Amino acid sequence: MEEKVDHVESLDQIRQLAHRYALALDTRNMDDMVELFPPDVQVGRDAKGRDALRAWFVETLSEFRTSVHFVGNHVIDFEDADHASGVVYCRDELERSEGWDYGYLQYWDRYERRDGLWYFVRRRFNRWFIVDSLEHPSHGAGVGDGDEALTTGLLPDAWPSWERFWTREAPRDLR
Repeated sequence: MEEKVDHVESLDQIRQLAHRYALALDTRNMDDMVELFPPDVQVGRDAKGRDALRAWFVETLSEFRTSVHFVGNHVIDFEDADHASGVVYCRDELERSEGWDYGYLQYWDRYERRDGLWYFVRRRFNRWFIVDSLEHPSHGAGVGDGDEALTTGLLPDAWPSWERFWTREAPRDLR
C-alpha cells in the first residue's frame, strides 16, 4: 500500500513540475524556474548548474514580451521509484515585437527524485507549428480602463517577478 501511495504522490509532484514551469515562464520568475531543476543540471553541451540555466532562460525569454503556456495531456512513465520520463502537450502564445504568434508543442521530459523532491533533469521541446495569430490582443496595465475586473488587463504586470525580470535581469537594451 505504501508503494502505491508513493506512486500517486510522485505522479502529482511530477505534474506540478510542468504546471510550475509554465507559470514561471509566463511570470518570468527565474528564481522559481531554476528550482525546478537539480543544482547540477546540464545546460546545453558546455554549461552546468542553475546559474547557467538562469542565464539561458533570461536570454531566451528576453525575445518575447508576453507569453502564455497552457499545458495538458501529461503522460508519465516510471523507470523505477526515483526516475521517470514524460510527454507534455502545450499550446503557447508569444508576443514578439512584430506581433503575436501561437503554436503547439510537446515537451519530452526526464525526471528524477533527489532527497524526496522531483526535478526535471532534461526538458526538450518539439514543435508542431508556430504561426502569426493575425490578431494582436491588447493586454497589461490600462486595458479596459473601466471598473469591471474582467475587462481590466492586469496580467502579466501583476506578478512582482515580471517587473523584476524586465528591470534587473533582461538585457539592458531591452529594458
